[in-house]
Amino acid sequence: MKRVEGKVVVVTGGGAGIGRACMNMFAGEGAKVFAIGRTKSKLDTVVAEVTKAGGGAGAAAADLTKPAEVEQAIKAVMSQFGRIDILINSVGVGYSYGIAVPGTMNETTTTSPEHWGLVMANNLDSVFYTCRLVIPQMQKQGKGAIVNIASIYGLGGVDNAHAYTASKGAMINYTRSLAVTYAKDGIRSNTVCPGLTDTEMVASVMNLFDDPVVADQLSPMRRAATPDEVAYACLYLGSDEASYTNGALLTVDGGTSAR
Repeated sequence: MKRVEGKVVVVTGGGAGIGRACMNMFAGEGAKVFAIGRTKSKLDTVVAEVTKAGGGAGAAAADLTKPAEVEQAIKAVMSQFGRIDILINSVGVGYSYGIAVPGTMNETTTTSPEHWGLVMANNLDSVFYTCRLVIPQMQKQGKGAIVNIASIYGLGGVDNAHAYTASKGAMINYTRSLAVTYAKDGIRSNTVCPGLTDTEMVASVMNLFDDPVVADQLSPMRRAATPDEVAYACLYLGSDEASYTNGALLTVDGGTSAR
């Protein structure tokens, strides 16, 4: 039997990067998958990938920083599939956002309140908005799994991207709070903390791995993770194989945080 056979999985940020990898991987393991994200064309692409491979998929375009749009997206999931067994919160912004919106990936003194708020809205508020709607459904079902994708930058300080590191650190502790509160309802909540992963979000810094010295500092494995390598961690935590794993933090960083 496949690991998530018959489950319904919602993936925020499911149109690209780690979210897209999760959509395809969970579908390959027997789940019906539903992507939520801003860009309809990307969502359409991943739905087409899943259905071509024989899986069941749906999607809703929504700005996850807006509660009303999140609510409509979750209603669309329920309308199509009737339940939600696993929630993967993969949506978020990173270094590419600093190019699109200059000033958002800065240190504190050069970060405006507006830019701070934008990063928090995308990386942290969006997770709250989905969890507050999905958890009641999981409570009705008596079971569920939440996997929030943070970052190893939420585990320690860096000399830039202070809003980003703060948002990811907050996500980690928010997930722990979910874990201790809703375990009695059969809901497990865990965090995956990737290191640099080869996605659009960090495309602007991937050239750093071209320098062997810098590459060694970034990861003892001297390379970035692939989206699939992070998705495998999400698959484990979302599946019943992790039935006693709750409030855990799983790093997928090639050993970077071991230093």
